[in-house]
Amino acid sequence: MTPGTRVEVRTRFDDSWGRGFEIAEVLGDGAPKYRIRRRSDGTVLPALFNDDDVREEKRRSSMWWY
Repeated sequence: MTPGTRVEVRTRFDDSWGRGFEIAEVLGDGAPKYRIRRRSDGTVLPALFNDDDVREEKRRSSMWWY
């Protein structure tokens, strides 16, 4: 993933996936670590996120029952 990619982030509270974020910066030579930006206000979160805690944002289906 590259900066600007829309992502979902695993929450540490209940292991669910939160939407509304994007990659701000990719760090590391081996397994990447990510700085994440909240899209609603542009704030970069203070924690670094591992590859397992970030996934590309899934498009929501336009069908209400899906």
